Amino acid sequence: MQFTSEQRLDDGILEREFTLGEIPGILWTPGSASAPAPLILIGHPGGLDKMYPRLVARARHSVAEGFAAATIELPGSGDRPRSAAAEQVRADLHQVLRAGEPVTDDIVDRLVLPLVDQAVPEWRAALDALLALTEIGGPVGYSGGVISIGTRLAAVEPRIVAAVLFAGSFVPRAIFEEARQVTIPLHVLLQWDDERNDRQMALDLFDAFGSKEKTLHANMGGHTGVPQFAGEEANRFFARHLK
Repeated sequence: MQFTSEQRLDDGILEREFTLGEIPGILWTPGSASAPAPLILIGHPGGLDKMYPRLVARARHSVAEGFAAATIELPGSGDRPRSAAAEQVRADLHQVLRAGEPVTDDIVDRLVLPLVDQAVPEWRAALDALLALTEIGGPVGYSGGVISIGTRLAAVEPRIVAAVLFAGSFVPRAIFEEARQVTIPLHVLLQWDDERNDRQMALDLFDAFGSKEKTLHANMGGHTGVPQFAGEEANRFFARHLK
């Protein structure tokens, strides 16, 4: 991990951009801390520059609760190299959506599974580097992003002890099987009227999770209408499980 820039935000939070190989990321830590902070990995759908206002807002809330927060760029997003196969399946998806046709399992698999296969090892490598910093001590939570990535991370990464997952993206059938292996506490956010979300698929995935402690927090409204109190409840969830 190499830090490439740093700045103090107006509330004293230290924001540092870094690279992990060719993967860009951002780390937010408290301005002053007497002990290493627990860490929250902030997931997102890709494009650090585009997502920055929402990411930094989420990070501010996390750091205010005493956590460190970090994120990395997804494969094929931002300035990272594009995959010809990924570009083709996105074109196929848009064609199906424009025609009002159902999105097939084949399209979902080609769209999501290669992303999960690449992103999860990158998140784990980032976690290795972040936990090597003296100001970060764990335990670790994962919040948001592509729910299939979060599901596999929760299933395979033992250092993640709790997760907040955002329903609202296509989920391959194979991920449902992986969800049965997830046993950590979960807090799942669902926008009930999300135009980008198959509500029944989100409910089926929630049912598939093997966790004994799992909460579904559903709110009325569309994809971008998550109410502020839902985020506050997610912070309380992490406060219970990471401190």
